[in-house]
Amino acid sequence: MNSELSSQQVKDIGEQGLLERLQRFCPPEIIGDDAAVLVTVPEQSLVVTTDVLIDGVHFSNLTTSPEDAGWRAAAANLSDLAAMGASPLGITVGLGLPGEVRVSWVERLYQGMTECLQKYNTSIVGGDVVRSPVTTLAITAFGQVSPHRIIRRSAAVIGDAIVVTGVHGASHAGLELLLHPQLGQSLKDVERMALTRAHQRPQPRLDVLPILCKILASPSPMPIAGMDSSDGLADAIIQICRASGVGAVLERRQISMPAAFDHWLTEEQALAYALYGGEDFELVLCLPQESALALVQHLGQDAAIVGNITPGSTVLLHDEQKKFPDQVLSLSQGFQHFGQ
Repeated sequence: MNSELSSQQVKDIGEQGLLERLQRFCPPEIIGDDAAVLVTVPEQSLVVTTDVLIDGVHFSNLTTSPEDAGWRAAAANLSDLAAMGASPLGITVGLGLPGEVRVSWVERLYQGMTECLQKYNTSIVGGDVVRSPVTTLAITAFGQVSPHRIIRRSAAVIGDAIVVTGVHGASHAGLELLLHPQLGQSLKDVERMALTRAHQRPQPRLDVLPILCKILASPSPMPIAGMDSSDGLADAIIQICRASGVGAVLERRQISMPAAFDHWLTEEQALAYALYGGEDFELVLCLPQESALALVQHLGQDAAIVGNITPGSTVLLHDEQKKFPDQVLSLSQGFQHFGQ
């Protein structure tokens, strides 16, 4: 790309010029009219989710390339679909831009979104572009799921096991390393790279859904409770318990964290990253004990039973080794958009 093209700003080519560039990232047979038409499978429920990302709040040039910002934006929405048990159909993108933003930056943003979506056979099927004082990205994702396979926060029952996929704390650790490169001097290069990549290129857990369907296949499947852990593991479990009118006990030693934490962070720091760091985009699921064991067996080291659903409303962190006192978890310790 020559220097003249790479320095072009959005105001230089205008709305129509930018739209022409961005349409290259969309399926030609779907875009071009006033709205996209998506084909759904009969007797499936439509699932819709919207996410808004703001420059300086959700992404920054300090920590995220345009491609990574696009990937993370797409992954966040696909993760919301996975948290509902839904397979993706497509996304629309609303983009607010200052006129001074470079066209190449926008194209790289869309390239990152496309790279993530293609992994899950999903496309950008439309959207809108407007002038804005701050770069804003609003994505709406569409998915479909059989009505009896919908995952809801309100479906947890006493006695359920709590299954968590993946590890927690990696994304927050990666962000800290990107913001403060002097941290983590004891980390190996491969460990540092894995943690930063966890932040920049998270993987939505759509891969878990087919396994869940096999495990729970029956004429009258039991409802599953769950959500993703984008706002932190503690937040996810507390939200599920509140919606279901139950409590929970988590076993401290069962929470999976990156191995790199062992020689970098203290136990308390590592636990705080895992519980409250957020943006790991893993699944937190509440299942009958037998089904939970089957899911963990299928996923191997990529999942663990971290606790159980209990009567009451308290979410308690327990250490069976008695090294640490029991701790009541709360939402106040996690990230809040309008916190003081």
